[in-house]
Amino acid sequence: MVKNEGDGAPRRLRVALDATPLLGHRTGIGAFCLGALTALGTHAGLDVQAFAVSWRRQSHIDPLLPPGVTAPQRPMPARPLHALWGHTSLPPLEWFIGAVDVVHGTNFVVPPTRRAGAVVSVHDLTPFHHPELCSEATLAFPGLIKRALKRGAWVHTDSAFVAMEVVEAFGADPDRVRVVHPGVPELPPMSPERARHVVTQLLPGPATRFVLSVGTAEPRKDLPGLVRAFDEVADRDTDVALVLAGPPGWGEEALTEAIGKARARARIVRTGWVDEDTLAALFSLATVLAFPSVYEGFGFPPLQAMRSGVPVVATRAGSLPEILGDGALMVGVGDHDALVDALHQAIGDETLRQRLVAAGTAQNAAFSWSRCGAGLAQLYRDVAGAHGG
Repeated sequence: MVKNEGDGAPRRLRVALDATPLLGHRTGIGAFCLGALTALGTHAGLDVQAFAVSWRRQSHIDPLLPPGVTAPQRPMPARPLHALWGHTSLPPLEWFIGAVDVVHGTNFVVPPTRRAGAVVSVHDLTPFHHPELCSEATLAFPGLIKRALKRGAWVHTDSAFVAMEVVEAFGADPDRVRVVHPGVPELPPMSPERARHVVTQLLPGPATRFVLSVGTAEPRKDLPGLVRAFDEVADRDTDVALVLAGPPGWGEEALTEAIGKARARARIVRTGWVDEDTLAALFSLATVLAFPSVYEGFGFPPLQAMRSGVPVVATRAGSLPEILGDGALMVGVGDHDALVDALHQAIGDETLRQRLVAAGTAQNAAFSWSRCGAGLAQLYRDVAGAHGG
């Protein structure tokens, strides 16, 4: 169990989180990392530090950290370390960051430790179930998860769905797999005038409404399927555009081909990666958010849309029924006709739109970073206690 201070109170727990996902363009895992660090940095009873597995960009992490989080470490060369950690338990992380009680690998990988307890976040099992949808780098994740479990790591998941998958896929001890829901990434405030100015620059001339999609162009997002569905929606709704917001990825070729074949390609906008101000403008004015994934472990964009008062159409993929509840109009994975019909309804049926917005607002309220921080802090204490800390 965690040893007490002299006055009988539990001593402060030293926790180190991998903040590498904060570097570069912020993905969903980067958003989780920032939200968790922000909540934990002010949590009573924790001394929180961050580390970045990067040689050249390690010094860039300090300005990105929230109050209450430090980053004392030696530079860590990513490629050689990941190669070593994939086959051995050397070098232990303490060589680079000093002594801590618990290490949290926030992105499928937790470095080996000398004495500290370990937690690894498993956000989804796409490479396990759908290797054909993955990049070469993500295909390594199942092996790294197995090694972490063999070394005694506990598992954090964002959803009960993924927790069940981890137990079934890897034979993990259910008592050492913990569900802690993230909060919802905050977007900067945006005046209606500013939002209209930003969005007007993006939309094609005749469009006054738009279907929004947010995410990297990777196969599991099924953006080509969304393009084909939008083509039918556009036949009926001539003032509606499709905005695909997100960076290119390993599904680029299929998406480009689908857009090239679309009858309504003049009303399909690709923004590439967008900053938070542009994203806030898009969410504030979107007619509907489409999230037609093949598989998901959590899904921030639908929750951000709900928080912005935007109706959501999503697939029953992975954890989405658990996370979205009745706050979204749900369709089967790959069901083209159902997706077309759901988009038509979410665009044109005002009664349905109001119901979805109200249900989405209520569903969104279940997710907060303060609750996430409390859940992670309890997980760390349980890990340290079981580890003999």
